[in-house]
Amino acid sequence: MPMMKAARLHKVGAPMEIEQLPIPQPAANDVQVRVHACGIVPNLGNILANWTTWFPELPLPPLPAVFGLDPAGEVTAVGSHVHTWKPGDRVYVNPSLYCGGCRACRNGDLINCTHYAFSGYFGFSQNSLKLYKNYPYGGLSEYMIAPQYALVKLPDNVSFNQAARFGYLGTMYSAMRKAKVGPGRSVLINGISGTLGLGGALFGLAMGATRILGTGRNKELLERVRALAPDRIEVFSNANGEAIDAWAKARTDGLGVDTFIDALGPGAPHETMQQGIRALKRGGRAFNIGAIAGMVGMDLHTMMDEQQSIEGSAWFTAGEGQDMADMAEAGTLDLSVFEHVCYPLDRVNEAISGIATRNGGFSNFVINP
Repeated sequence: MPMMKAARLHKVGAPMEIEQLPIPQPAANDVQVRVHACGIVPNLGNILANWTTWFPELPLPPLPAVFGLDPAGEVTAVGSHVHTWKPGDRVYVNPSLYCGGCRACRNGDLINCTHYAFSGYFGFSQNSLKLYKNYPYGGLSEYMIAPQYALVKLPDNVSFNQAARFGYLGTMYSAMRKAKVGPGRSVLINGISGTLGLGGALFGLAMGATRILGTGRNKELLERVRALAPDRIEVFSNANGEAIDAWAKARTDGLGVDTFIDALGPGAPHETMQQGIRALKRGGRAFNIGAIAGMVGMDLHTMMDEQQSIEGSAWFTAGEGQDMADMAEAGTLDLSVFEHVCYPLDRVNEAISGIATRNGGFSNFVINP
């Protein structure tokens, strides 16, 4: 039986172990992918060390498991029912897994599938464990299998390392697409210099937003973001506790912004999100994509009077991933801003621990199996 190298987690809190496993073979509707790059979640070390305490309601794949959320590579084999994809195709594998048979799936509402799961990461209910039986391997391996519906075709001008950033980019793009960001509209990104937030600047430019406002703490990183398009991006450091809403309204003639997106993760202070919501204009919409933790207080009376709304936006579809690839091919989405920090699979634990020294969202930590 042909074998491959893979990194497996045997116990929450323990380092991953490099092992030899059988190369998985595709079922009828699946493809086999030779992984060339797999992005590393910046908080992966903390998450895997504390998962059962932080998120006990969200199941991990049965251990030992091969993790790896953002793989990109080359199709090497296809199942008998696969007609669109062929060996040699360059692809990004969207880790979204869905059942295809529940009411949400049949309505095309794929991310709200009752079995929804992330291949190589975690599930959203106990139903997710059924999907891990079919797709047990994430991208921290030399080969993996994926359902054909998960693939994004990569143009020649998008490298595998760049595609390994699609997870964070796609999360931001999906929220901005829901918000109808575009010409004549303004957007405020909380945490614009971070791994998730930087996509807000890139897509704001690509989608034609008239005004892009961004907040953060590190002034040097914020200036790097502003330098991407000084005539369209404005940034603000709240490192000393300055109010975001007062600044944003001053930059919009007192009206406020059309869209506010909070890209800060668990542990971020609630005040910054609350200020961002207060920066909305009448009829404005807020999106939480950073997974801020805890009970966040909201002035719902004012939000009702101002006809504002807030919603969560989790991940993105393969179709939205194809949008991103198409924008990159056309040159409207600039992926050249990323500084790739690459490690071989044997050094995966070193890569996970080294992410703490990243250069904000500009660093892109990648495993090259």
